[in-house]
Formats: sequence, C-alpha cells, structure tokens
Amino acid sequence: MLKKETQNLEIDNLDIQILTQLMHDATKPYTEIAKELIVSGGTVHVRMKKLADMGIIRGSHLIIDPRKAGYDITAFLGIYLEKGSLYKDAVEQLSKIKEVVELHYTTGAYSMFAKITCRDTDHLRHVLNEEIQAVKGIQRTETLISLEESIKRQIELI
Repeated sequence: MLKKETQNLEIDNLDIQILTQLMHDATKPYTEIAKELIVSGGTVHVRMKKLADMGIIRGSHLIIDPRKAGYDITAFLGIYLEKGSLYKDAVEQLSKIKEVVELHYTTGAYSMFAKITCRDTDHLRHVLNEEIQAVKGIQRTETLISLEESIKRQIELI
C-alpha cells in the first residue's frame, strides 16, 4: 500500500484516489466516487472528514474565469518592503485590497510576490498607485503583466 506522510500524518492510496477525483471535479458525488473505487459511500465520507480534520483539505472553491467576469488584466508584483519587520502589517493591509488574489513571502530579490487581477489598465494603475503603493512599509514594486496563463493546476498526489 502506498503511503505518504504529510507533516507526520499518513494518507494512503485510497485517500489519494479520492482526492485526485475531487481535484478534477469537486462536484462529483461521494457515491459515484465510491462506486468507481469499489468502497462504500460511507467510507468516502469518513475519509473526507479525516482528511479535513488533518488539514489536508482546506475547503473547496468555485473557479470563475476572471476574463469572462470582466477582469481582463492579471499582473504579478514584486514588492520591496522597507524592512522585513513590516511584513505582517503589510499583509494585513494588502488583504483588504480585493484585487490581490495571491500573496507570498519570498526569498530573493523581492520581500513579497503578489498576483493581482484588474478589469483593465486604468484599474491596474489605480490599484498600484492608490492602494498598493499606499500600504505602509512598501518601498516600491515591480509589475509584470501576464499575457496568457498557460498552466494552472494543483499538485498531483500520485
């Protein structure tokens, strides 16, 4: 039996198979997964509860296409902080800007790296100049505009 450790928590091959199916289609009924894996629906339910309790599953999300919803610009920001001790305050302030959809604390040239989504270039300019640059502790930013998202996926567990 295949076993993987996640922070000293073990998941087995059945857990991986359940997660893989739900990562491809989170709306797939547990009963359908159970039939395909030749286990009971209750087993799938119990396994999902266990995986949630272990913190492996952190919820589920509806994925929209930002462009079809009117958000045509995706940009990545390298953010330079005045000093590292301002990180927590900057995160708190950046979390209030709805266009910031991802934020990472990084090594290398930038203190932080963010992904933002905006309607158009005017909206992007406003978010950058009026909101992000106004965050206390941000010294400067570098902006990279995405022309196309070619790959977006979760890590395969197999």
